[in-house]
Order: sequence, then structure tokens, then C-alpha cells
Amino acid sequence: MSEEQGLPVASVARAREYARRLAARHRRSLLAIVLVQALAAAAGLLGPWILGEVVDAVSDGSARGSLIDRLALLFVAGVLVQTALTWWASRRSAALAEDVLARVREDLMEGMVRLPLQSVERAGTGDLVARTTSDVNRLGHTVRFAGPHFFVASVTALATVVGMLLVSPPLTAVLVLGLPLVIGATRWYLRRASPGYARVMAAWARVNNGVYETVEGIRTAEALGLGPSRVAGAERDVREIAAAERYTLRLRTVWIPALELGNLVVMVAVLVAGGVLHAHGLASPGEVVAVIAYVRFLAGPVDVLTSLLEALQIAEVALRRVIGAQAPTPARDPVPTAEPRGDTLSVRGLRFGYGRSRDVLRGLDLDVAPGERVAIVGPSGAGKSTLGQLVAGLQTPRAGAVRLGGADTAALRAGDMAARVVLVTQESHVFQATVRENVVLVTGAGRAGDEEVREALRTVGALEWALALPEGLGTRVGSGGHPLSLKEAQQLALARVLTADPRVVVLDEATSLLEPQAARSLEQSVAAVLKGRTVVAVAHRLHTAYAADRVVMLENGEISETGSHEELMRNAGPYARLWNSWQSASMPSYPEVSDT
Repeated sequence: MSEEQGLPVASVARAREYARRLAARHRRSLLAIVLVQALAAAAGLLGPWILGEVVDAVSDGSARGSLIDRLALLFVAGVLVQTALTWWASRRSAALAEDVLARVREDLMEGMVRLPLQSVERAGTGDLVARTTSDVNRLGHTVRFAGPHFFVASVTALATVVGMLLVSPPLTAVLVLGLPLVIGATRWYLRRASPGYARVMAAWARVNNGVYETVEGIRTAEALGLGPSRVAGAERDVREIAAAERYTLRLRTVWIPALELGNLVVMVAVLVAGGVLHAHGLASPGEVVAVIAYVRFLAGPVDVLTSLLEALQIAEVALRRVIGAQAPTPARDPVPTAEPRGDTLSVRGLRFGYGRSRDVLRGLDLDVAPGERVAIVGPSGAGKSTLGQLVAGLQTPRAGAVRLGGADTAALRAGDMAARVVLVTQESHVFQATVRENVVLVTGAGRAGDEEVREALRTVGALEWALALPEGLGTRVGSGGHPLSLKEAQQLALARVLTADPRVVVLDEATSLLEPQAARSLEQSVAAVLKGRTVVAVAHRLHTAYAADRVVMLENGEISETGSHEELMRNAGPYARLWNSWQSASMPSYPEVSDT
């Protein structure tokens, strides 16, 4: 794969291999369409041949009414057969195109959810959105329309050349005169078109990313006076799109006229050669007329091929971008993930960094006993949330490992045991589905009944409002569905954790985005979820550390001290200074805290 500013772009070889796999999956349908379309093209070629027969019959005086009638009936029959076969092939091509496009979308979704989190964060939301929307739409247009038309035109062009050979091989050989110009111009175009269209799509992805970030952070941009710089950035991106589009336009202004000139050269050459051959008795008038008609007939599919070649170039680039947005497909028979032996969470030699920057975490060692509650604290940028993501298996370390009962947590994420370690963050997502489907998202609808769903909602204090929805647990929520408050969305996420029944919960300030009153109310729900489980709590607000069994202090990616809240306060070290600073900044006296 080649690297670009966002997600990778797959190589041409990988894209073609993926296309071959798709074709192999639908081999029978493709062969049937090829056969039927070839028959339709053959039926359509009767017209020029019949025209040549009529010309010869008239020129040698053998034309009779019965002959003309038979030829006319044959012509009508050919048109009817061609129409019927083309209709069937077009219908089957459209159905096959939808099957192929559905498979592409499914593969894209399956591959995207396996992408490393750091890859998605580095690429930006705009690039990911561009690949799942505009790139898939470009590919869909080709699969539905341009691809079938290109295929039909290819078969028709080939059949036309075969028909010309059957009528007059010498006149057909004249086609060679136009090939150098057509082939040379097309090779020149193809070498430059793919990089050109890749540049266009990458430019559009940057525009999407810039617009999304500006809209998402509009309040921050306004507060910091970033409006002019954001506008300047957008104008710069638009200028890049204009330059990329002009480049591909210049390619077409050279390529298309060259193709038209090649077609004109062939037509003139056939007329001249036909006259010469007829003058020397090597071709009949009917053969000359038939070949000229075939040349004119050939211009139609050739024009279609040339006009659609641009769409195929765009589709190839779009396919490479779509494949590049997917993690590699795992082996069909993966090595079974080791079953965790016990619930001890062990971190050994953990190192991690974003991109090529220096490591955020530097050789961490940490053991968490079953049922223990550990709070990870430290100044901003110390690596607290990064450690939480690594423990949950959402990031892959550069070195070292995180193990639960001896099994790598990243490997657990890839299998059926993904729910053994669950991350609960401050940003809870409500999926576009029913309340019931949101709650059983991790376990699967077949593994949790209605009573289990109700009990999970009751435990987190959400059953009352869930049953009061228009359709109860069957009410669709999320985008376009029944709106939920931030508190209700977080309760739904906590109920999802309960049905997953994990051994370890990684808590990253699940209530920090809520209003204080809602946050205090939700803490009881959080406490119910954490009861009896091993907890690794990323503590941005230190009351979480106050209630923890053990506090781990992170500084510059390393553990500087560890112990209970009381022990660390007596040591008067980095944690004590952080606690005193937080206390003086937040409130004059520390209130009674919950057990979360």
C-alpha cells in the first residue's frame, strides 16, 4: 500500500486481485452474461452483412422479390433476437452489479472495524467519510452503469471485428492503420490518469476533513478567532481540487481528439482500399459496403469504450481507496485465541507512541489483581487515556504486552471473548437501532433475552424511561430515531456493559461531559456496573482516585509512584502535590464522594 496524508491507498495489484476474487465468486453469472451478450452482438451484426448481400444482388442482377423478402425477414429476426437477448443480459448485469456492490460495502464495513484506532485518528474523520460515501458512490456508478456498458461495448466491438473478418479479411486488415494512434494515445492517457484521479479524490477528502473539523469545533474556532485561518485553509484545499481537476481535463483534451482522428483515418483508409480492391476484382461492391457499414457500426462501441474508460479509471482509484480503508482480512483458519487463565491483569514493558513521534508510554509494568480498583492519575499528556485504550486492546503497543490471565487483550478483541475487557468512555455512542439492540450489541441478540435486557436497564436506572418510549424497548434511537439526552445515552452504554458481563472495566471519566446534577445521579449506575469487577479507572477528576483501592501516578509516560490515596498523601510526593493543586482549584473543601 502507498501512504498518503490520510488512510493508505491499496496498490493496483491488490485492487485487481480483489476484483478477481469478486469475479470468481460470481463466475456462473458472468459466464452466462458473456455468452448471451455475445449472441446478442452476433445477431446485431446481421444488418451490415444483409446490406452487402442486397448490394451484390442488385449489382449482378440477381435481386428478386423473394430474396429481398427473405433478407428483410432475417434482418427483422436479428433485431428481435438482439433486443430480447440484450434485455435479458442488461437485467442480469444490473442484478449482478447490485450483488457485487453489496459485497464491496460489506467487506468495507468488516475491514473498517478492524482498523487500528491510531490509523483512524491519524487519517481524520473526513478521509474516512469520503471513502465510505463519495468513493463508494463513484465505485457504485461504475458497477451499476459504466461497467456493464463497457462490457457490452467490448463484446460488441470484438464481434464486429470478427464479422468484418468473415466478410473480407483484406479490408479488415486496414484497421491496423488506426491502431498506432489509438493505442499510443490510450497508453499515454492511462499512465497519467490513475495518479491524476487519485490526486483529485485525495483533495476532496482533505476538503471533507477540513469542513467536518470546522463544523465540529466551530465554537472553539470562534472563541480563538480561527475563522480567517480556517477559511484560508478551505480556499487552499479548493485551489488544490481545481488544479487536480484541470490536470485530468488536459489529459482528456489530448486523448479524446486522438481517438477521433484514429477513427477518421480508418474510415478513409477503408474507402480507399475498398475502391482499389474492387477495381482489381478482389472485392465485390457488397463486401466493400458491408465492411464500411461495419466500420461505422464499430464507431459506436468504440466511442462507448473511450467515454467510459475515464469512469473505469476513477473506479479503479476509488476501489484502491476503499480497499485501503480496510484492515487486512484475517486468515480463514486463525490460530485460536488462548483462553485466559484467571483474571489477573498484567502489563509488561509497555511502550507506545503515535505515528513517528516519541513514545507516550515508556516501558510500563503494572499488575492488577482480580476485583481490584486501580485509578490512573497524572498531569495532562502523561498517557492516562492511552494506557486505558491499550488495556482495552484498542491500540497495539510498539513493545510489551497487556495480558488478562496470560492472554493478550488485543487478541481477545478479535474473537468471541471481546467482552472480557470493556472500555467505557465519556463519549457514549447511540447506534441507529432499537433500545433492545443497543443493549445487546456486544453479546448479540440471540444471547440475551428481554428479561436480561430489562434487568440491565433497571440496574442502571434506565428502565423507567425506556419503557415510557413510544414503542418501549423496540423504539429506534440514534441518528434519525428518538432523541436521547447525554445521561440516557450513557445509561444505555452502561446497560450494554452489564449484558456483556466483562471481567475488566476500563473507565475513562464516563460522567465528565454531563451536567453536575446528572453526573451525580449517574454515579450510582456506574457503581452498579463496576460491582464485583476489576476496574482500571482513568482519573481526570481525582475523586475517582480517592475511592480507588490503589492509585498509579503517571508522569512523562512512566509510573512515578503507586499506592493507596492515604499512603501517597503521607509520602508528600507527586500525587500529593497533584491532589492539593486539584483541591485548591476545584473547591475549598472535599465533599463526601461516592464509591465509584
